[in-house]
Amino acid sequence: MREYKYYEGKLPDSILKEVKEKTKDMPERRVNKILEEVYKEYRKAKVDAGESVGLVGAESIGEPGTQMTLNTFHFAGVAEMNITVGLPRIIEILDGRKNIKTPMMEIFLNKPWSTGKDIRELALSIKETAVKDIMLDIAVDIVDSKIELRLNSSKMKDIGITPGIVINALSKQLKALIKKKEDETIVIKPKGKDEAVGEIYKIKEKIKDVYVKGIKDIKQVLPVKRNDEFIIITAGSNLRDIMKLKEVDASRTVSNDFFEVGEVLGIEAARQVIINEINKVIEAQGLNVDSRHVMLAADTMCFVGDIKGITRYGVVSEKASVLARASFETPIKHIINAALEGEADHLNSVVENVMLNQPIPVGTGLPGLITKVK
Repeated sequence: MREYKYYEGKLPDSILKEVKEKTKDMPERRVNKILEEVYKEYRKAKVDAGESVGLVGAESIGEPGTQMTLNTFHFAGVAEMNITVGLPRIIEILDGRKNIKTPMMEIFLNKPWSTGKDIRELALSIKETAVKDIMLDIAVDIVDSKIELRLNSSKMKDIGITPGIVINALSKQLKALIKKKEDETIVIKPKGKDEAVGEIYKIKEKIKDVYVKGIKDIKQVLPVKRNDEFIIITAGSNLRDIMKLKEVDASRTVSNDFFEVGEVLGIEAARQVIINEINKVIEAQGLNVDSRHVMLAADTMCFVGDIKGITRYGVVSEKASVLARASFETPIKHIINAALEGEADHLNSVVENVMLNQPIPVGTGLPGLITKVK
């Protein structure tokens, strides 16, 4: 009998599964020997009790971080699709910023779209289209207090928009009388007897941004071939609505906005996105950081069930120690608030003991010894 049963609980399921797959046709003695060696290696790889994992992790990410280039943008194929990379992206992730500079998605598709069928039409239908994307020009007639909008019929044909759809969108979002003239021209007359000239110009600017079709926040689309299949890369992100489309393979589609992923798919998925995004930056820079350090940073950000940045407003604000919070930033505020509330500091972690020149309680998983004092 192979010794898999013996190692259940001692080795992670994923490692056992991998060993099972790779030793299918081997004799029993050899499999047992392999399991023994794997277990030894696994024991070696585990962190020793008392190891300062936080310090090592911080140093492991921080040190190569100083070698990162400050080049902020990397252009992905076309001029409009720039992605934040390098140090600014790492800062953005670890600070837990809600509004990232360049949100983007990689949309994986089901067959037959993944083979390239109608991919251009699909990409254009996903892109958010506003009036400004399909108009030729827009003119204000001050005498009659009206605005004339001329549409670009060839662009509209590409995306599958009719003047009726545009009129419908305008009437939903504007308080105005809207009617169609000949040759793709729409006349918009603001309601109200005499609109001031300034108001008409305001309405003119508002018309340009009226949403007509597509998925909101998807500003740019780029179909690309990756390995044997086509995917769509987007500038802008809207995971919830994209996943509803029948053409999209929801199990693989991913956004680089971890707050959005957290809202749609939960905290575990957000944690995974944080790990993947940090690793992407590190690999692109040609640096070498053990992924366990990255995982530790991601766990620290996510373990309370929400995403907290590693900042004074995020993880640091959760610390129980007054002195630890004060040592980070804005010390007087923390100390005065603590004094007003009568807080006590039990000196449980590193920073506050360094401040008071005491031995630091450092290390992971160390037992506490209790002795009876006579």
